[in-house]
Amino acid sequence: MKLSALVAAGFVAAVFALPASAAPASPPETFPGAPGVITLSGKCAKLVVAKFDATKGCKNELASVTLANGSVTFIFTSDGKALGFQGDGSGIKPASNGNARLPLSLVTTGVGNRMTGQVKVAGFCTFGNPYGGKPIAIECTAESKDSSFTGSFRTGGKLVKKGK
Repeated sequence: MKLSALVAAGFVAAVFALPASAAPASPPETFPGAPGVITLSGKCAKLVVAKFDATKGCKNELASVTLANGSVTFIFTSDGKALGFQGDGSGIKPASNGNARLPLSLVTTGVGNRMTGQVKVAGFCTFGNPYGGKPIAIECTAESKDSSFTGSFRTGGKLVKKGK
């Protein structure tokens, strides 16, 4: 009994004697990350649905929504309307220049905060990690049997807000 108490006391003393640099670092945050909403600030560079160019009214914020089931949606807004590029987050793969690529299965549409329409698509969103503190691009292109969709957004390197 005394030996186990000594071993425990020695272990505790050793842990507290470790330099701060030896303490395990918290893992870097990933993007799009755990379920919740992340809003990025920056510049909407392009938003086009079929032949309709909505870039002029495109808001300079982009939302990334990750659901508990792993679904990831990048939502662009223009003149009160929303266009979401959606895919299964488990399909995210590394891409060139430190970016990642999300295969898309749906484009969702809506007005205000309500997403009401869905179109099956094939395409990709390519994006960097905004947690790195550097400007990144999020570029989405998708095609359905009847239409094409393009969204491009460049961040200023800062997160606007994180929510659940």
